[in-house]
Amino acid sequence: MVTAELAAALPALALVMVMAIWVIGLTSVQLRCSDAAREAARAAARGEDMSTVREIAEAVAPDEAQIDIAHADGLVTIEVRATLEAPPPFGTTLSPTVSGKAIALEERP
Repeated sequence: MVTAELAAALPALALVMVMAIWVIGLTSVQLRCSDAAREAARAAARGEDMSTVREIAEAVAPDEAQIDIAHADGLVTIEVRATLEAPPPFGTTLSPTVSGKAIALEERP
């Protein structure tokens, strides 16, 4: 009797494990987006060239992340967005986009 119950519960347990690992991956991607935005905003605040700022963001950001840089009134806003695909049972129905945003005030020489 216990064996049948265990066999019935194994697919549910496997699904829970896959989703837990996916959530950890999602959190990792979100942290990388935040780190990329922060590092790029710091570089922009130091007065680095915008191409250098973009290169820094691309180096830290996850692969295929979108990087938006806005520069107005002495403020530099960096936003990094990435989409993480869901595990195979869910396909594209569960593919959230995570982002990180940082704003820095330019230092005046």
